[in-house]
Amino acid sequence: MTEKNKLSPEVKEKLKAEYNKEWRKELRSAIPVKERMKISRQKMPERNPEERNTDFYEVNQGLDEKTARLEAQRCLDCANPQCVLGCPVGIDIPSFVKNIERGDFGASIRSLKSANSLPAICGRVCPQETQCEAVCTVKKATGVSVAIGNLERFIADYEQTKGKVHIPKIPPSTGKKVAVIGAGPAGLTVAGELAKKGHQVTVFEALHVAGGVLVYGIPEFRLPKRILKAEVEYLQKLGVEVRLNFVVGLTATLEDLKKDGYECFFIGTGAGLPNFLRIPGENLIGIYSANEYLTRVNLMRAFDFPEYDTPVFLGKRAVVFGGGNVAMDSVRTAKRLGADMAAILYRRSRTEMPARVEEVHHAEEEGIEFHFLTNPIRFIGDDQGKVKAVECLKMELGEPDSSGRRRPIPIEGSEFIVDIDLAVVAIGNSPNPLIPQTNPDLKVGKWGNVEVDWNTMATSMKGVYAGGDIIRGGATVILAMGDARVAAAEMDRYLRK
Repeated sequence: MTEKNKLSPEVKEKLKAEYNKEWRKELRSAIPVKERMKISRQKMPERNPEERNTDFYEVNQGLDEKTARLEAQRCLDCANPQCVLGCPVGIDIPSFVKNIERGDFGASIRSLKSANSLPAICGRVCPQETQCEAVCTVKKATGVSVAIGNLERFIADYEQTKGKVHIPKIPPSTGKKVAVIGAGPAGLTVAGELAKKGHQVTVFEALHVAGGVLVYGIPEFRLPKRILKAEVEYLQKLGVEVRLNFVVGLTATLEDLKKDGYECFFIGTGAGLPNFLRIPGENLIGIYSANEYLTRVNLMRAFDFPEYDTPVFLGKRAVVFGGGNVAMDSVRTAKRLGADMAAILYRRSRTEMPARVEEVHHAEEEGIEFHFLTNPIRFIGDDQGKVKAVECLKMELGEPDSSGRRRPIPIEGSEFIVDIDLAVVAIGNSPNPLIPQTNPDLKVGKWGNVEVDWNTMATSMKGVYAGGDIIRGGATVILAMGDARVAAAEMDRYLRK
């Protein structure tokens, strides 16, 4: 949604129709509001930390039917649902939750997927606690929100494992060809939305597997690849063609694709260019960017040795620099690969960490060490060029900087040495530069991000739109999907003109 506090007309009409249904009134009267508010939030079952930190099986185990329906009863079915406002893709949350309460799981998933083509993914990696759940009316009244994310995961998993995957009726073909560049969350979302409008959509993906950051960046223990595979197969059933090992800008340019009949384009190539610390010794053996480290382990399945013989350095004393979700993924991966000491070194305090609370909690349970107000200043190598230590400075927090977080300031004379044999740098990424480099008419910002009209996601090139990390830098999956929903609506209008 382009206006933060305003529902789209489509969602308003949908909600209005849903509220008039008799079963909604029956549910409201069956359990009074006061009784609903007495129900405790149902806990997501998790695997034992001492067991899970040695393998790559999923940590969260999902809700069963009985527990999911009980959790759904906590929803008050508000007349003015703020949770919908808090969702970047505008999901009709009350409808999919209330249908879970009444046990109509088919209606629930149809309602959910009308706005979100990747619900099993969002239910696992979306930061609901800062979005839909943050503005939940139940949270305002009781301090604990309805577990919207857990319910989203439940109903998506139910469809994949027990239900029949619902394929909406696709309208007659418009005859219009759309090229989507990048099979990450933004690209996949655009593809699904436009396929449902009757357009002929082809997704061009540089890697040999579709998914983008979902497949190379997020570990198996948070997002099993079978889940992603099923979501991609759903899009293909909608009519989306996925072409792998195709690098737009090298294999073919946008101009080449125009000659092949493509009339509209979406750029969703992400932020795959890693940022580095830029300190002495950063080129020593045993120091990775988070991109390379996680790609080796996740996409190339280095964790599954010897079936996959992908080389990756197995450190016994591993440190990760950064405080976001990528840093949590990296350090928890290092622990699972056999590190005796796996630690986060972060230059600010715990309060400023951008990682999800759940991910930090899981990391602590798994034995990850956290060293706050710590900043690296140089790496130290042995006589074979391998990293053996990192020298750090203690920091203190000053006034807030442009990010709104308090700026870290070095404490003079506080240097100290940490012995390590593996380091992962997870301090953010920059947008992929290939498409801008091969299209000089495409306007980019100071940091290489493609510039767009945020109301339409249109770029400076006619018929070319963009969304996700290529315009934002490193951001969340759900924000990329929100961009994609806006872009898809505008691309549909453009094509129909």
